[in-house]
Amino acid sequence: MNYNNDFKYDLKVGQLKEEELGTIFNDKLIEVKNDLQALNTGNVYVEYHSRGKPSGISTTQSDYYCFAFGTTFHLIATDDLKVRCRKYLNTYRDKAGGDNNTSKGILLPLTELL
Repeated sequence: MNYNNDFKYDLKVGQLKEEELGTIFNDKLIEVKNDLQALNTGNVYVEYHSRGKPSGISTTQSDYYCFAFGTTFHLIATDDLKVRCRKYLNTYRDKAGGDNNTSKGILLPLTELL
């Protein structure tokens, strides 16, 4: 990327991304997950099965997932999140969890949200 010392140019580029973000918030479904342990564990838990049936990311209607942890929010397209989680199915990151360990989910490293 070339350096540009023109504020008007930088403003226009920034406004394009503001419009893009506005479209996401106005026209798309976003599922928000507040993960209280993410900063301690370095992972988010992405549920896909609960109490004997598909749930969570397997059944969501959302276009995006938003993970909240600490004071930050991390937005990711649901389809991208599915791809990132799929590679961990049937590995040590595929874990029981939730109430009484009745759910199954993927422990996705925080670094994969970035």
